[in-house]
Amino acid sequence: MTTGIQDIPTSNLPLVRRLEAVGFRAWPSSSVQYDGSWQLRLNGGYPSKRLNCLVPLDPSDHGALDVRFEKAERKFASYGRSLILRETPLTPPALVDLVRDRGWSRFDSTVVMTTDLQAGELPDTMDHLPSHDVGRFVDAVLALDGEDVSVKPGLAEVISAIQPPTGLFVIESPEAGPIATTLCVQDNDLAGILTVAVASAARRQHRATEIVSAALRWARVRGARTAWLAVGADNHAARALYAKFGFAEVYRYHYWRAETVDG
Repeated sequence: MTTGIQDIPTSNLPLVRRLEAVGFRAWPSSSVQYDGSWQLRLNGGYPSKRLNCLVPLDPSDHGALDVRFEKAERKFASYGRSLILRETPLTPPALVDLVRDRGWSRFDSTVVMTTDLQAGELPDTMDHLPSHDVGRFVDAVLALDGEDVSVKPGLAEVISAIQPPTGLFVIESPEAGPIATTLCVQDNDLAGILTVAVASAARRQHRATEIVSAALRWARVRGARTAWLAVGADNHAARALYAKFGFAEVYRYHYWRAETVDG
């Protein structure tokens, strides 16, 4: 039986396509290839799922599924990676059926949200200005996320490759070190909020509100009219925070992988 990710009105698909496009520019893969409307995103230096996945961009592009799917698997294998499918409202339902029939499992549901920056209330002044020091920002992100420092070159390369104007926001103290980070990418009238992180010792101190507010203010001053972000569907605390800024759900996406692939 053919099943879609969710019921999205056809009139909303252009918005989904636009948000997907700005998302690709905000988090660029080092290798992007196309098979029809299927985008194969690969990055040898950093293992982010968004950088290493198959992303179909047209629900009607479902010809020769088996052949194209196996070709994609071979391409990912050449990078030493197992194929991961990113399912959005633009994914052909027949492709979802194919991976389900092969025993693949769905994981990591994500909600894409937007807010009107012109309508929201933000401070008139910015308490935190963006940094241009990629190394400092990456060190702060890795410290807060608890990631291995071995991925620093790959993450720094991804951030340095972002073409639209980018604000790297860091809150830190001499005693505690990094407290909160976020990355804001301003792409014409759209601004994306990425990689929000807060130190565990600073939770419930409104640090996330503080740094997101600064990033949104920066984007609005630069001319952005709408902000977007992606947050884990199960991250209820973060979703509640973003709702205070007026963020509302537009669509969701999921990942699919073979059962043999490690998490």
